[in-house]
Formats: sequence, structure tokens, C-alpha cells
Amino acid sequence: MWRTRSLAGSDEAVTKSSETGKNIDFTWGVRIPMRDGVQLNATVYKPKGGAPTPVIFTLTPYIADSYHPRAYYFAQHGYAFALVDCRGRGNSQGEFESGVNEGRDGSDVVEWLAAQPWCDGSVTMWGGSYGGCDQWLTLKEFPPHLKTIVPAAAAHWGLDFPFFKNIFYPYNMQWLTFTSGRTPNANLFQESGFWIEKFRELYLNHRPFKELDQLVGNTTTSFHTWLQHPTPDAYWDQIALSPKDYDRIDIPILTITGHYDGDQPGAMHYYRQHMRSASPARDRHYLIIGPWDHAGTRTPNKEFGGLEFGEACMLDLNKLHQEWYDWTLKDGPKPEFLKQRVAYYLAGAEEWKYADSLDAISNMTRRLYLNSTNGFANDVFHSGALEETPPAEAQPDSYIYDPLDVRPAELEREEAKNYITDQRYALNLFGNGLVYQSAPFDANTEITGYLKLVVWIMLDVPDTDFQATICEILPDGTSIELTADLLRARYRDSLRVEKLVTPGEISCYEFSGFRFFSRRIAKGSRLRLLISSPNSIYLQKNYNSGGVVADESGKDARTAHVTLYHDGDHLSYLELPLVKAA
Repeated sequence: MWRTRSLAGSDEAVTKSSETGKNIDFTWGVRIPMRDGVQLNATVYKPKGGAPTPVIFTLTPYIADSYHPRAYYFAQHGYAFALVDCRGRGNSQGEFESGVNEGRDGSDVVEWLAAQPWCDGSVTMWGGSYGGCDQWLTLKEFPPHLKTIVPAAAAHWGLDFPFFKNIFYPYNMQWLTFTSGRTPNANLFQESGFWIEKFRELYLNHRPFKELDQLVGNTTTSFHTWLQHPTPDAYWDQIALSPKDYDRIDIPILTITGHYDGDQPGAMHYYRQHMRSASPARDRHYLIIGPWDHAGTRTPNKEFGGLEFGEACMLDLNKLHQEWYDWTLKDGPKPEFLKQRVAYYLAGAEEWKYADSLDAISNMTRRLYLNSTNGFANDVFHSGALEETPPAEAQPDSYIYDPLDVRPAELEREEAKNYITDQRYALNLFGNGLVYQSAPFDANTEITGYLKLVVWIMLDVPDTDFQATICEILPDGTSIELTADLLRARYRDSLRVEKLVTPGEISCYEFSGFRFFSRRIAKGSRLRLLISSPNSIYLQKNYNSGGVVADESGKDARTAHVTLYHDGDHLSYLELPLVKAA
């Protein structure tokens, strides 16, 4: 099941301090002037008395009080901390336009803070998700007194939010309502039953995606502006860093993300773009990839979505942030955890491993070729195969995707939010999908990095969507999701330029947007590949007509007959990045 992305970043999981707070000075309602005259509101926490200190700040649309535990912690550990409401949110002036003003405003906040008598001239930032994105957008302005950033789970506009691979999420309206007006709206945001029923209503009645705001009852947002830009075009480019921006970066950075972080694509895009740049600070950019979901990138949890990891995953990220700030701002020692520039968690072995770069992790690849017997691969008991040897001749496999079929909605009620399932999930594709399984692994095998899937497909409609999910199947049949990717057929060659499918033509589709993961596949386990057309309440539905997807409804629906080829002329394969012990 595809997971929705989240820009939300509440701090409810942080344990409140048991200390008395007697060593903290607190100032509410601090006004910070922006270059256009708008004033942002800040709540400032400072160590009591003493010399000026570096200042940490968070620029947030979620209202300053949400991050009180973080500010309280750092103020008790030698740093002033300013919680700043984004323009138009909380007690800040102006109008909130998500993503539009944060870079300039963040830069103005940096320079204002640096000029305060309680600041020693060094300013840094803290935050994840939207707050992680804000750090990159602030850096884009290159304020002189910004000395380091620590972006966690940093969303990237036009890449993983408000769509991924140009496929929107109904979750967008949940988030937009959360950030509507000036109030927190947290209770409404967290009313999951309400949102699930609204998503189901859109799905079951086959209404156009563009009507979701009316259905929810909030037409005050930028929802339709986003829908007018369904590809990473100039609208989204203006919010992103350019190649020249990456070249100019000259401060240390610590990036944090997780195997199951919905904003991992954004976090890793920033990191990889910086690594490809001419920046003199590339060797001062550190990366941590833990076995965490989105929230876990700030407050790790051993258990989520049915998964359980070892005690080693429970990093004290407050402490690690403090050590990073001490190192980069106070000439303290380098954090002991950062043994090399990349730290990644090997699930299954339940240990941290290290490398000098992402490219240095995997030292070999293995291709598993898709195959089947007599062109049948439609369930786990009669699945296709993932084989070491490419097939010379083979009948193609096929499935049917009917966008008017609403049976998957009931299955989603049972499986929502789970990353660990049993055989029932693959047994309930309702004819919409193909299953390929490897032979049992004959030894424990580390897979770390990015998978690549290449398949040859023929359609009889001008467009449809695809989802590819990779799981480890334990000997007892338990399925553990490892990574997943989406692809809209019209964007098979470019995410920026659509090219509708010519029905009856066999085309190559490359899935290259899988999340990074690291897992030791146990001896006796198999890999399972599921390929289907997503039919979910949690994703914008493609009715396959080839028109504007946001405008399509049930009356436009066309049933897609999908044929997947895997013969000698059309080699379809899954490529694995392996780590072989020296």
C-alpha cells in the first residue's frame, strides 16, 4: 500500500522535561521585522544570564507552541531558541502561502537574530518536514550569519509534495485545512475518521479530484493553484534550489531521513544534488538514514506500522543535534556517532553501518529477471518468478485495471498504515496486478541503496498509473514492505513533459523513484515484486482517458488492459544494490 506524504511536524512524542526551568529566560510575543514591513511573531527561550550564545530557530506553520519541548531542551543546554510562526500563521502578520515566502523570511530572521545582544553572531536552525524544507529555502538566500543547518525529513516542493511522480494525494486537503487561517486546527487535522470518510466519498462516488475541497468544505486554500501545476514546472522551480545555489553552499550540513520517511525523496534529493555540485562544503555534509517513518526522524520509535527494530535505532536526536551544534558553532568535539559521512541502519542485522558516500555502500549489483509460466503471474500461488537468468522466450503476463472497481477500499480499511502483512494483501489484487517472487535466498544478504525496475508494457488506453512494491517474504509467509515507487504512464520519459501512450505500442518503463532502504534479507526469505495500477482512497485516481487527471470522473473511465513482456527482446528486470562483505 502506498503511504501518503506528510508535512506535519508536531512534537507530541517528545517527553516533557522534568527539570524546573529555573535556568531559562522566556520572552513571548517578540516581533521580527521582514524586509517588506511584515512582522513575524517569535517565542524566545534563552539560558538564564551569562554570555551571548548561538541562536537556533524554527520557522513553522504549525504554531510556535508545538515545539515548546525542543526549545526548552536546547535552552537548558546552552542555546537560545526562537520559535517563529510563519507569515500568516499564529501571531505573525501577513498571509500564509505555503512554501512561497519561507526563504526570504527565514533569511531576514537569521540576520535579525544575529544582531540581538543575546546572540553571539552565529545562527542555525532546527526542524523536520516543512521545517526541514524551510532550512534549505533559508540557505538558498545565503544569509551571512547562518552557520549550519540540520534538515530532517525535508520535504521538497514539486518533488514529494504536493505530489510524487506527478500523482497528487487527497492528504493535501487534510494538510491545507490544518494550515488554514491562523489557528492550529490540530484537532481537525488529527480526526482521521473524518478524513478517511471524505477520501472514501470522493473515491466511491467517482468524483473528480478537483472537487475534493468542496467535498471537505474548505475552498479557501491553494489547492486549485497546485492542480494547475501538475508537473515540476517553473512554479515549483522558483521554490527550489538551483544548481548554482548548490555550488555556493559553504556551511556544514547534517541531513536526517528514514527508510519509511514519506519525505525521504525530498531529503535525499537535496543531499544528492549537493553531492553532485561544485560546493566546497560537500565533505562537510553528513547523512543519517535510520529505520524510521516520518515522525521517527525527530523522535525515533522501535515500533511502527507493525514493524519492530532493535534498540540501536533509538538515537537521542536532541542530544545528537546538540553535539552537532557544539561542534560546528562552539568548536566542540565531533559527535561520536558520526564515524563517517554516511550513517545508515541495516535492518535485520539491527546495527548501524558507515560509508564515506552513498556510492561507496553497494559494491555489486544483481539482476533478477521477470519470468512466468504460460503467461500467468496474477497471485502468490501462481506467481511469476524473479530469476538470475534472462528468459529467451516467454509469454507476456497481463492484468486488467478497472477504475470503477471500488473493492480495494475495504481492503485498505484493514491494512491502513501497516508495513507488515501476511499473504492476504497479495491475494487481494482483484485481478489488478502481477506478482513475481524470487527463490529463497541461500544466505543472509545485505541490500542497501536504490532499486531499479525496468519493464516493457503495452496498454490499450492512452494513460494509466503504475505502482511497484518490493517486499521481503519471510519463511512463515509474513510480508515486510521494503520500498515502493509510482509511475504515471504519460510521464514515462520525463516528469516535465507528458507523452500519452499509443495504444498497442510496447514501451519501456523505468521505475527509479524507490525509497532508499537497507535490510539484511534473511536466509530462506524471498523477494516479492507487486506491479499494479493503484486504486486507492489515498491517491489521486487516474481514469485512463488521457485527459487532465484532476478533471476526470467516473464518466471518463476506461478499463486498462495491461500486458507486461519479459522475453529475449524485452528483458524486464529488478536490479538490486548488494553489499558483499570483504
